[in-house]
Amino acid sequence: MFDMDQTQVSDAPEAPGIPDDPAPPIHSRFLFVDVAALRAKQLRRGARPRLGENPPVPLHKAERVAMEEVRRGLVSYDVPPPGSRPTGSEAR
Repeated sequence: MFDMDQTQVSDAPEAPGIPDDPAPPIHSRFLFVDVAALRAKQLRRGARPRLGENPPVPLHKAERVAMEEVRRGLVSYDVPPPGSRPTGSEAR
C-alpha cells in the first residue's frame, strides 16, 4: 500500500528566481517587446510572477504582468553580440 506521508520531494533544480541586481533599463522599444514577449510565454506556461504579493494595479493578462516585470528590472536578459547568427532551429 502507498503511504502519502512517506513521499519524497524530487531533487529537481530550482528555476531561477528574481535576479539579485535589477537588469539594466531597456531603452529600445524593440528589445522591450522581445523580452516581455518571452517572459509572457514563460508566465503562460506556468512560471510564477515576480511582482510580489500585491501588484500595484490588477494585472490579469500574462503580457501585462511581463511588461511590468521588465519595466521594474525583474527579468534578466542577454543580448547577443552584433553579427552573431542563431544556431539550430532558430536559423530560419
